[in-house]
Amino acid sequence: MKSLAALLILGMIWAVGLLAFSGRVEQSTPAKEPPVADGVVVLTGASNIRLEAATKLLEAGKGKRLLISGVNREATREDVLNVTKAVKPIYDCCVDLGFAAANTVGNARETAEWARAKGYHSLIVVTADYHMPRAMLELRATLPDTVLYPYPVATEGLDAHRWWKQNATTRRMVVEYCKYLAILAREAFLGLGPKEEAGSPAGKAS
Repeated sequence: MKSLAALLILGMIWAVGLLAFSGRVEQSTPAKEPPVADGVVVLTGASNIRLEAATKLLEAGKGKRLLISGVNREATREDVLNVTKAVKPIYDCCVDLGFAAANTVGNARETAEWARAKGYHSLIVVTADYHMPRAMLELRATLPDTVLYPYPVATEGLDAHRWWKQNATTRRMVVEYCKYLAILAREAFLGLGPKEEAGSPAGKAS
């Protein structure tokens, strides 16, 4: 009986968390005007809208350079130019393509390497609205000393207000929420471990 009650409580906590998560997604767009940062990074996905949004931020002077993380390895710079609809001189001078990332963890690593190589300390992060919470967790884990400004882009076909009315959007929201919880649990677990002393060789390397 106690086990059943515990399961019911856990289920209620999970459901409340899902509602809070979906509410956060719904309220995240349209994104607020971000401040000027050192760079802009966009995480690729199913829609090209986020690429266009990131390019507009670069063209508006919101960052010195743009990293497109997770580009298809078979795509050329010309292919990506056509997708972003960027102004060619700005694209040629200030857009970097990252081909190494295959998922959000890879996006975070690729972004961290790029930001450190450029000496950047602040970034505007562009990705889909439902993906932003998890992306920010991964990026904060790999770039703890970098200021990150989220710039979520509304997802085509995702009604974040009534997401439960369609199987596809329900599945997307639930799966993303579960992934988000998994990253939260991972970071909480890692946080229980010994802390590296600031300035130690290991700390500098990480």
